[in-house]
Amino acid sequence: MDLPSYTKQQLALRNGQDKPQIWVAYKGFIYDMTESRLWRNGKHYEHWAGQDLTDELPDAPHTEAVFEKFEPIGKIK
Repeated sequence: MDLPSYTKQQLALRNGQDKPQIWVAYKGFIYDMTESRLWRNGKHYEHWAGQDLTDELPDAPHTEAVFEKFEPIGKIK
């Protein structure tokens, strides 16, 4: 899979506030959550978009299988 690479700064802008896109990173991949009803305005419970959520997932009530519903759109540089 040949995906474009983005910096953490570019990811941070896709938080649903600075730019309309709602992106999150997990295990080096970036996922577009813009269409997810669970990420309205770039917020999902106590989590904000534009961040790498890898370290936060163990505290979530769901598993990483949730990411299987979304296609990765990029990678973190």
